[in-house]
Amino acid sequence: MPEALWTYDSLGLLVVSAVIGVVIGLTGMGGGALMTPALILVGIPPTAAVANDLVVNAVNKVIGAGVHWKHGKPNLRIAFWLVLGSVPTAFLGAWLVHAIGADDVQGLLKNAIGVTLIVASTAYFLRAFFEMAGKIRTGNEPNPPVKPLITLLVGVIGGLMVGITSVGSGTVIMMCIMLLYPTLAALRLVGTDLVQAVPLVIAAAIGHVMVTGVDWNLLVPLLIGGSIGTFFGSKFASRVPQGLIRRGITIVLAVTASAMLGASPALIGVITLVLVVGGPLVWRVLVRRYSAHADEPTPART
Repeated sequence: MPEALWTYDSLGLLVVSAVIGVVIGLTGMGGGALMTPALILVGIPPTAAVANDLVVNAVNKVIGAGVHWKHGKPNLRIAFWLVLGSVPTAFLGAWLVHAIGADDVQGLLKNAIGVTLIVASTAYFLRAFFEMAGKIRTGNEPNPPVKPLITLLVGVIGGLMVGITSVGSGTVIMMCIMLLYPTLAALRLVGTDLVQAVPLVIAAAIGHVMVTGVDWNLLVPLLIGGSIGTFFGSKFASRVPQGLIRRGITIVLAVTASAMLGASPALIGVITLVLVVGGPLVWRVLVRRYSAHADEPTPART
């Protein structure tokens, strides 16, 4: 096992997982949405990629949640209703994929991940746009009124999404928390999402390990790199501007989704070029037209 960590492939996995871990710690997002597609694109079968990534993601979430528990003070009432809905469906996700019994399970799962990445990318963009336009704001309220039924429903749907694809615990669910509880303080928002994601991802990981198993040569470097990255990302979460990071992740997710859905290399290149070059220009136009602060005479106005 130790010798396997020093291979070229393992060192590459260490670096990739560390970078993704930093993103998880900084934003509470991006674990499954980035790691699972990355593993698939380097040749790991989708079922193995999902199973191993969920185990790694579970460890990363525990580390990130531990740091945010101390510094971010998550809202446990919101997290409770999310967990109540998400844990059962997350556990059943792997069994559902297995029970479908499709001739091409790997292809089916790859397409499901692609669609989920489109949803996640759209959630990233909408979050940034609504914040910029002043439609939703994160405030300083530690305990906004809880909406049990709709929060439970978000957990049910989010858990199923994560259980099938490993994507969504820190993207789609985070977006839903923002929409439901716009006055929740920003750091509490990230902490709440990380805390609710811990039992969710653990349940999904258990289900997939029972069905698929794990590859230790793949899992160990992912665990080491991801744990280190998540720890340091969580430490600096309150100091790093997150808007630019999230917009970059939006582009990455959209490009990755096209690859998961079977787009040709030429088409992927065109999509990447359009998003990288045209994305910032479109965003500037949107800011000028819809920014909630565009008409304010001074930046200091409150």
